[in-house]
Amino acid sequence: MVEPGIRRRIAPAIDMSHHHVCPVWVGYLLANPIRGLLQNPETILASHVSTGMRVLDVGSAMGFFSLPLARLVGPSGRVVCVDLQQPMLDSLVRRARRALVLDRIEVRRCGTDSLSITDLHDQIDLALVFAVVHEVDDPARLFVEVHDALLPGGRVLFAEPKGHVRWHAI
Repeated sequence: MVEPGIRRRIAPAIDMSHHHVCPVWVGYLLANPIRGLLQNPETILASHVSTGMRVLDVGSAMGFFSLPLARLVGPSGRVVCVDLQQPMLDSLVRRARRALVLDRIEVRRCGTDSLSITDLHDQIDLALVFAVVHEVDDPARLFVEVHDALLPGGRVLFAEPKGHVRWHAI
């Protein structure tokens, strides 16, 4: 049994409104190069991305896909990386700087209820939504915002871990 005084000190540190959000420490595991053996970003993305494209990386975390996207879009392209957690974005910036692709990456912190990308209306060639839908409370809204950002003929590359998304929720 937890002493009542201790419970009060611990409880405010727990934000249950964001219980689906990936913990920052997991971001380090997700950005690990060993993951590339199972999910090679270049193999997954190469047929969908070309030089000069403008790509939206939803739930970019520490940039596992963002950095390869930046290499694929080249110096004339742009990757807009959106994540809820500032520590994830800070790590992404450090990693992009080391990889010499920071000039192609734009980081944005979104809110809990919106991607905050309304200014990107009809500007995105490809949106990557990889393993993030299960973390949002309103998947339909997420896809509406992504759709609004796409150019006519723009595409969405969407993938989720098996069993994480109830298809009727999309």
